[in-house]
Amino acid sequence: MPIPERIGKYHIRKKLGEGATASVYLGFDPFAEREVAVKVIFPEVLRDKQRGRLYRHLLMTEASLAGKLMHPHIVQIFDAVLAEDQSYIVMEYVPGGTLEPFCTPSTLLPVDRLVEMIFKCTRALDYAFRAGIIHRDIKPANILLANAADSIERDSGDIKISDFGAAILSSGDQSRTQVSGVGSPAYMSPQQVRDITLNHQTDIYSLGVVMYQLLTGRLPFHSTSNYGMIYQICNGDPPPPSTLRADMPPGLDAVVARAMEKEIEERYQTWEEFSHDLAQSFRNRQISTQRMAFPDSEKFEALRSLRFFAGFSDVELWEVVRFSRWKEVAASTAIMSDGERGDFFAFLLDGELAVSKDGHCLGVLAAGECFGEMAIIRRGGHVRGADVIALTATRVVAISAQALQHASEVCRMHFYQGFLDVIAGRLADANTRLASL
Repeated sequence: MPIPERIGKYHIRKKLGEGATASVYLGFDPFAEREVAVKVIFPEVLRDKQRGRLYRHLLMTEASLAGKLMHPHIVQIFDAVLAEDQSYIVMEYVPGGTLEPFCTPSTLLPVDRLVEMIFKCTRALDYAFRAGIIHRDIKPANILLANAADSIERDSGDIKISDFGAAILSSGDQSRTQVSGVGSPAYMSPQQVRDITLNHQTDIYSLGVVMYQLLTGRLPFHSTSNYGMIYQICNGDPPPPSTLRADMPPGLDAVVARAMEKEIEERYQTWEEFSHDLAQSFRNRQISTQRMAFPDSEKFEALRSLRFFAGFSDVELWEVVRFSRWKEVAASTAIMSDGERGDFFAFLLDGELAVSKDGHCLGVLAAGECFGEMAIIRRGGHVRGADVIALTATRVVAISAQALQHASEVCRMHFYQGFLDVIAGRLADANTRLASL
């Protein structure tokens, strides 16, 4: 379909995108002399016998908010036209795109910047709530970056919340929830999926899910069907975000967990409480993480150079970058001790490590070798069988048992295959030594 030259009084410059129900164009308002985003609803959507009434209701809800939500972090609606031949909504143009690109392990935002964005979301949604509006469809696709895509400030933390079509207005009814046909199941609160009367705490839950995803690069719950997703939302417990991202202060786990509490009595009761805890993390410098000696790009390249990770895809390797812990170790430092609980395994990047038992040297580890994995994979184990001490200054990559447990299935499979290769190599070396005796 060709791009129209005009829609109403708006001059159309280009097409910005298209979804299942509408196309969005970049337009220009000659009277206000500003760029705008024009969302044009497909006529056949509103004429649909089964869902047309629902979509018309959503369109009218969004149109009714024109001029009402005036907040620096909410996309402003300027105009709306609802007609048989053409229906469209004119909105503030936000050039930076959505937060969706930052939801993968390879593209995560810095923690402090991310928390700033979530803080702004809490304040914007509190403003909407005080205006009698519950959003009901909070997700990364509905949080926009206010800066242009080619701007160096693109991920500066300035955001705007969009798409209030699924909102509940205090003057309206709540007879149709997102489960009835609107919204994104992965971000729904347990109250939404149970078709329970909703309040602002459903948005608090959804924002908690968004925060979890932006911190870790994955959703807290996964399923191949909506019914499976609903079951997990109501009954499952996701791993703490800090187990999936090493540079994240564990203190943020409590913030995400409280936002995502299943029962509303345990969840944040107000947006102010949520905002306060986020702001407190700034004041306490909890998210001013220690200066990383290893940039992510360097971590990626270092892991890619190790034989152990030869079978990992780039996506899986970025996942490892995020949940691994990187340490510089001085000479003579004990990294593992005989008899202690083994809750992590590690890789030696450079330098040498001595492995000993009861004072007898069992061998020397060189760069690229894996160690400590037996306490992780041995059934009923979890206890170290030897001492590992740095002979020189070294760099070590450590991975906790919990992080491995909660890694993606494909990533875990590659680790276990790597462990088998390591054990097979050690057995072959032992046989060679025995044969030479």
